[in-house]
Amino acid sequence: MEPPENSNNYKYGVFYYNKDDSRIIVPKRIKYTGWTLNFARPLSYLIIGGILAIVIVAWIVTPQK
Repeated sequence: MEPPENSNNYKYGVFYYNKDDSRIIVPKRIKYTGWTLNFARPLSYLIIGGILAIVIVAWIVTPQK
C-alpha cells in the first residue's frame, strides 16, 4: 500500500478537498481502488445531487409489490 499523496487534502480522512486541483474526479488514495470527487469543486455537489435524485425518483416510480 502506498502512502497518500498529501493527507492534508482529505477531510475526515475520506473526502478529497483541494482548491488548487482543477480536476473534479481524482484517483483514490490507494491505487487501483477507484475514483473519488474533489469536493472543493461545486460541480461535485451537483454530481452527488444528481445521483441521489435518480435514486429517489427510481424508488418513487418503481411499483411496490
